[in-house]
Amino acid sequence: MITVSLSYPPTGDVLLQHARPQVMAMGQFDGLHMGHQSVIRTAASLAESRQCPVSVMTFHPHPKEVMKKGDYEGYLTPVAEKKALLESMGVDVLYIMEFNDAFSRVTPQQFVDHVLFSLQVQTAVVGFDFRFGHRGEGDEGMLRELGGERMNVETVPPFQLNGEKVSSSGIRNALREGDLARALDWLGRPYRLRGIVSDGEKRGRTIGFPTANLRLHDNYVVPMKGVYAVRAVVEDQLLNGVMNVGVKPTFHEGELKPSFEVHLFDFDRQIYGEMMTVELCHFIRPERKFSGVQELVAQIRNDADTASQLLSSSRL
Repeated sequence: MITVSLSYPPTGDVLLQHARPQVMAMGQFDGLHMGHQSVIRTAASLAESRQCPVSVMTFHPHPKEVMKKGDYEGYLTPVAEKKALLESMGVDVLYIMEFNDAFSRVTPQQFVDHVLFSLQVQTAVVGFDFRFGHRGEGDEGMLRELGGERMNVETVPPFQLNGEKVSSSGIRNALREGDLARALDWLGRPYRLRGIVSDGEKRGRTIGFPTANLRLHDNYVVPMKGVYAVRAVVEDQLLNGVMNVGVKPTFHEGELKPSFEVHLFDFDRQIYGEMMTVELCHFIRPERKFSGVQELVAQIRNDADTASQLLSSSRL
């Protein structure tokens, strides 16, 4: 998959290299959940039938992050993970359009004329709720009107599970509530966090449960504070474990920034500085304060046993 970074308007060099008849799926696609996947698969199917490349255009940073609107807090799929997922889906070209203050003022007409027509987009595939242009003035109907005879537009209907529309906001809420089952169903895969193993307080080692302190690589949506059964990939090895997300209230007062500490089962190698990907498989319990170290150790032992049982019987 080719990744192309775009700014508005696209430069002549970019157009010279990448302008060609293509089917393009467009959207923010944060999470690349089941609904997003249906849009991209529709584009891929159309591209195959027309024997042309399938491309995806996404926007970064997230418009809410730039415009400071709404309750935007982090990404479900930062750019690096989005790239990997799209490549696995067979996308030929990923366009990452820089979303900044200037781009937020681009009109729907300018976007179609200067970006989509310039790239020779033959067919644009969007979700039913796609918005574009200054103040979100453009919708799929306007896109179809502006495309005229030069560009077809395909609109993909809402993707529903158990009568509910799958959405990024719904997944965010599920993660904040510890509802991993819903997040898994809507994403179509476990929610993942990725980061570097860094120096922590090393307290876990002193109580018999050494942990890897994960410093997140990107600005992720932080799930509910608590304990999770997880699967981790480190040094190309898949390992089961238990992770605590929280502020460690037994040892700290007034701490607000959560830490991510992973205890890996049957693993005792030095991995400081290594990249680790953690899949959140099951929510075990909320974080709470203990009366002392002995009570904490007993609970950690129970959590580890619970995680081991859950992962051994997991469908993941």
